[in-house]
Amino acid sequence: MSDLVYVLNGPNLNMLGKREPHLYGHTTLAEIEQTVRSLATRLELRCEFRQTNSEATMVDWLQEAFEADAGVVLNPAGLSFRSIPVLDAAKLLQRPLIEVHITNIHKREEIYRHSLISGVATGVICGLGVQCYPLALHAMASMLA
Repeated sequence: MSDLVYVLNGPNLNMLGKREPHLYGHTTLAEIEQTVRSLATRLELRCEFRQTNSEATMVDWLQEAFEADAGVVLNPAGLSFRSIPVLDAAKLLQRPLIEVHITNIHKREEIYRHSLISGVATGVICGLGVQCYPLALHAMASMLA
């Protein structure tokens, strides 16, 4: 039986390809999902790929991932910087948690430079554009093996 990985995306990522393309590029979240699902199959991982604009929904999904004993690739987006509930839910996880950010948050404005999630993540990938997702999936497969 293959390992389960949740790939969770936070607020405004549904607007990729439209929102600030000079920062986030022109790739849509649907295109990222297609890439992730295809790679997950090749890596023999089961994949739950989701996006929400709701903090409460993200907390529910992290709790669900905990209950399912799943690894998590998380792009918390704006929830990274202020959401204690998402942080607390992330602390529940027993399997690897890889935080991803399309931009290099350390080169951004001060408000975007400190992610609360990074302190509990197994690893963080940022600044490599949408390639952060396949890189995280490869790392996850290795950690779960």
